Amino acid sequence: MPNQGSTGNVLAAICSFFIPGLGQLVQGRLLKAIIQFVLAGLLWTIMLGWIIHIWSILDAALFKGK
Repeated sequence: MPNQGSTGNVLAAICSFFIPGLGQLVQGRLLKAIIQFVLAGLLWTIMLGWIIHIWSILDAALFKGK
């Protein structure tokens, strides 16, 4: 995914909107996807998962490929 704001990043951000970490998985960043998914799941148990959820969306949208 070459540039910030590209179609791929928008799609990844939409994926992360529904499931935290899914956008990173779409971008091929497996470790970050797992971290965000697990952290969101853990924090949603105490109603703070929205923090990771928003981080996941922004991270996918603002990702700049190599």
